[in-house]
Amino acid sequence: MGGHGRLHAGREGEPALRLLFAGTPAPAVPSLEALLASDHEVVAVLTRPDARAGRGRAVSRSPIAERADAAGLPVLQPRSPREPEFLARLAELQVDCVPVVAYGALIPQAALDVPLHGWVNLHFSLLPAWRGAAPVQHAIMAGDEVTGASTFRLEAGLDTGPVFGTVTEGIGPRDTAGDLLGRLAVSGAGLLVATLDGIAAGTLVAEPQPAEGISLAPKVESADARVDWSLPSHVVDRRIRGVTPAPGAWTTWRGERMRLGPVEPLPAVELDPGEIVVGGDGVLVGAGRGAVRLGQVQPAGKRMLLAADWARGARPAAGERMGA
Repeated sequence: MGGHGRLHAGREGEPALRLLFAGTPAPAVPSLEALLASDHEVVAVLTRPDARAGRGRAVSRSPIAERADAAGLPVLQPRSPREPEFLARLAELQVDCVPVVAYGALIPQAALDVPLHGWVNLHFSLLPAWRGAAPVQHAIMAGDEVTGASTFRLEAGLDTGPVFGTVTEGIGPRDTAGDLLGRLAVSGAGLLVATLDGIAAGTLVAEPQPAEGISLAPKVESADARVDWSLPSHVVDRRIRGVTPAPGAWTTWRGERMRLGPVEPLPAVELDPGEIVVGGDGVLVGAGRGAVRLGQVQPAGKRMLLAADWARGARPAAGERMGA
């Protein structure tokens, strides 16, 4: 399922731009790599401050900060891009443009106004669909068959700016959010470089987003990832894939939280919602319509394991239900 791109113009031999790259998580790394390999000059990186993570609460740098360190680039990590010190540093750098990929903080107008060509955001949806923090998760949960990535000029509003170009990507029937984001991170990186090439050449014009087709993709919280067994099996399947790997689907079993990997929908099997049956067909759980076959499960305090291995130890009794 390759991406098909569309830019509103562009040509070879563009002059190079002086860039500050803004981004934080792993899906932003392919874009930084592509820009470092391009004719453009990345003079520094803007990323979120180091954070405590994991059981040991060790301080960890963002994937973008680590890549910038390896490339010998200065790393800017203001608590907020509103800080006067950051705004002064941005002006000092004299960059032509700030490409942004999943930076993770709202950019104030005072910062948007500094570079000649503004801030150009790579967003992982076909705008105006799925504006917000979790476009890939929502596209899968909604059952979309096609999504993509867009480059647009950042404005003060939420993903509302005019669009420079797009690339499309099919959503496979077994894709998780992680699978899809991995592909979009790569195809989107190519789109971002092509967009900056066109801006540098003066051949690329951003077009306003249509007023129709707007949908919102707010951050998916852990509570949103709880499986609702009253939904049809194909919806349960989509929702689980949409929150895999993060924040991770879960249900309850004997009063404790249990994490679930992707499942296989079985629309022809009829079980009561949450009813669990273990047999030759694997571990089946009933939904509002149909059932699903569990893949991997992670009981509280344990590692991820195959559902059949879990069931041998748990020995679900007749009539026991998940999510009860």
